[in-house]
Amino acid sequence: MTDGVGTADAPWPVGLLADKLKGWIDRLGQVWIEGEITQWGPRGQNVYGKLKDLEREATVSFQIWSSVRAKLPADLKQGDRVVALVKPDYWVRGGSLSMQVFAMRHVGLGDLLERLEQLRRQLASEGLFSAERKRRLPFLPSTIGLITGKDSDAEKDVLRNAQLRWPNVRFRVVHTAVQGDRTVPEVVAALKQLEDDPEVDVIIVARGGGDFQNLLGFSDERLVRTVAAMTTPVVSAIGHEADRPLLDDVADLRASTPTDAAKRVVPDVTEELNRVRQARTMMFSRMTQRIARSSDEITGLRARRVLAEGDWIVTGREDELTRYVARGAELVDRTILEAQSRLAEARGHLRALSPLRTLDRGYAIVLTGTGAALRHVADAPAGTTLTVRVTDGAVAATSDGPAPVGRRS
Repeated sequence: MTDGVGTADAPWPVGLLADKLKGWIDRLGQVWIEGEITQWGPRGQNVYGKLKDLEREATVSFQIWSSVRAKLPADLKQGDRVVALVKPDYWVRGGSLSMQVFAMRHVGLGDLLERLEQLRRQLASEGLFSAERKRRLPFLPSTIGLITGKDSDAEKDVLRNAQLRWPNVRFRVVHTAVQGDRTVPEVVAALKQLEDDPEVDVIIVARGGGDFQNLLGFSDERLVRTVAAMTTPVVSAIGHEADRPLLDDVADLRASTPTDAAKRVVPDVTEELNRVRQARTMMFSRMTQRIARSSDEITGLRARRVLAEGDWIVTGREDELTRYVARGAELVDRTILEAQSRLAEARGHLRALSPLRTLDRGYAIVLTGTGAALRHVADAPAGTTLTVRVTDGAVAATSDGPAPVGRRS
């Protein structure tokens, strides 16, 4: 059998191709790679899993033999970001390619922390963490949005504690991934969905704690900027103390645990009723004191002489009042006399100026039919009806026309 290139007339056996592939792959040697563990399956003392590229859709399988596993960190698990020393290994019998792991450790945490702190400083300089931009939570939200893992302890803690405090509280629950690659896009989509719901008054993002790497999604810049741009208040309840993702800084309220978030968002109906009763008791007590104080003041006023014995106001000024009455009568009489005197005087002046004084001396006034005084002979031709006014009345007359006027002797 030749090792030349297989042809249609002289094809290679599958075993030959497999041997050649294994030979080529074995010559590749060891290489350090970086990725995320998406599958971690212990089988006895060995481990079989998969490692995914951090940016591209590329995955390789790996196996860790028991001799190597004993030297690796005990806390390695699915979702961890790691660097590994691997050597490609082709399994001839199964026709599969995998990576044999000789060393594996978490990716350099120092680098991650440094990048995280740089992003924290950048966002802080933009004012995204400023206390002035944080929104106040409503006293009693009508509906609470909850973003959390499906059937997670965090979901149960929030719902149970909220309903214990206020049985009628309502929730809009959106389930998302809370670790791994799907965390950021799913949480961002959930935030936008609840932001567009007009009935949602506040949103809680809850997760039941976790190690540093599993919480990295909650420090993603896209998620943080989404929260900063929202108008609905957001509560971060990631449930950790040692590590602080950027979501805690940009959220309007940071709760230490999901249980704490429920207590901070939902008021306790029992406590509120006690406060109402205390307020009513205090108001009743103060009103009672105010009424009693006012009653005492009124009693004190009534006990004063000015109100208890009102007659003294009149009796004490009786003489003075009599003098004022007499003086008033005297002034009225004097005023009347003076007025009568002025009236008589005016009447005399008027009488002196009146035409009647002339009539008293024997004169008369002749009036025409129109009531005008007769001044000229021509105004009374023969037959004109006239009225002759004298001092004690009037006499009717008829004109005979002009008469000769005698000379005075």
